[in-house]
Amino acid sequence: MKKVLFAISTRDGQTRKILQRLAEQWGSEVTCDWYDLHEQQTVDLTDYDQVLVAASIRYGKFHPSLYSFIKQNKAALEKNNATFICVNLTARKPGKDLPENSAYIRKFLKCSPWQPQEIAIFAGALLYPRYRWFDKVMIRFIMKITGGETDTSKEVEYTDWEKVRIFGEKVREKLEL
Repeated sequence: MKKVLFAISTRDGQTRKILQRLAEQWGSEVTCDWYDLHEQQTVDLTDYDQVLVAASIRYGKFHPSLYSFIKQNKAALEKNNATFICVNLTARKPGKDLPENSAYIRKFLKCSPWQPQEIAIFAGALLYPRYRWFDKVMIRFIMKITGGETDTSKEVEYTDWEKVRIFGEKVREKLEL
């Protein structure tokens, strides 16, 4: 039985939903443990066959707990050949879901002491009805200037689930299942 750690930073739950889909795809062949980066507990990464560090973007930034986790676990992340997953709304646009075209990934690689060998980017979800007033106004403004959905009564899921499935198969091969 293979063990995978999901080290996750999510704000509205789409990052968790993506990882849950991966866990379902792998089924009983893989035990998936969850580690919430916002809680900043300790975890032994050497207990895992694969570590997926997944974080969402809000207002152009990752949550600071992501960088704290990386600083504390840099050597183990490198030894485990951990994968980084970025979830953001910009990835809804063609080509922006590729690491080489992502301003968020360029910024991450400049700020992070860990330089992951594998990076995946998935589009997130726009969940206006669930946002607090301030977030709703700010995100609507950002979407307006970037050509996105501005109807605050809507929830729009931009995640390409086929891309998630293909990524899951890639991880499955890496785990030698």
